[in-house]
Amino acid sequence: MPELAARDHLERLPHLIDLAFEKAGSTPDDADLIAVTRGPGLVGCLLVGVGVAQGLATAWSCELAGVNHLWGHIYAGMLSRPDLEPPLLGLVVSGAHSDLVWMPEHGRFEVLGRTRDDAAGEAFDKAARMLGLGYPGGPALDRLARGGDPKRQPLPRPSLPGLEYSFSGLKTALLYRLRDLGHAVDDQARADLAAAFEQSVVESLLEKLDGAMRTRECTEVVVCGGVAANTLLRRRAVEVVAGRARLTLPPLELCTDNAAMIAAAAGFNRGRTGSVAVEPSLGWDG
Repeated sequence: MPELAARDHLERLPHLIDLAFEKAGSTPDDADLIAVTRGPGLVGCLLVGVGVAQGLATAWSCELAGVNHLWGHIYAGMLSRPDLEPPLLGLVVSGAHSDLVWMPEHGRFEVLGRTRDDAAGEAFDKAARMLGLGYPGGPALDRLARGGDPKRQPLPRPSLPGLEYSFSGLKTALLYRLRDLGHAVDDQARADLAAAFEQSVVESLLEKLDGAMRTRECTEVVVCGGVAANTLLRRRAVEVVAGRARLTLPPLELCTDNAAMIAAAAGFNRGRTGSVAVEPSLGWDG
């Protein structure tokens, strides 16, 4: 519920800022740059963050940088590997995005492929709902899949020409399989279906990553975003990239949305990001 989310942001953000300074052993006098997410995301939440950032920048006489949310996920990799530099190939997989991007230098991104419909994270959440799991569905489905065998309940693997993704058909296949099984869906069947769904999504993601690596001469690959916390994706990404490039997988706490990655993106691009924009960015543009 976007309106309630925006209200929560407004209520919690001032305290979180105080808490961040307290945990860092720092004060506003130490700050010379404020970074704020300008999109993509929920417009109400973005406006709250932008408004607070603008006010603080004025009060503290700080430079203000508006940061693209998607850039932040790539820069999370640089927080975990300080010597990581472009050019690099990035696979950004989250609740709203499944994008393959080429980053030739700081602040420049070329989208090579993306989903035509649902993102991988959204597909995981909807599959988890069908299987009677909680929200967020991705971690719950990941845990359930560990006890399943995808071979017992095989599902189709989405595959489009080129480097584009599609997961809507896979969701429909899971729905029909559940309807066909009816009362035969016990705990083991749910685990098997979770494993099969997870395998189909992960192999589809990495099939396109493999294809992108064949079209670009890259020595650095970053797999990031909330879905990059998935156990199978992390393991299979290591196998797919091994011997071809250096793979960076941010630690779990830097995969899901976080402030550190936004700060990193602003720091690496200082002087390039410009002033903050109130209208949110919808894609990979600045």
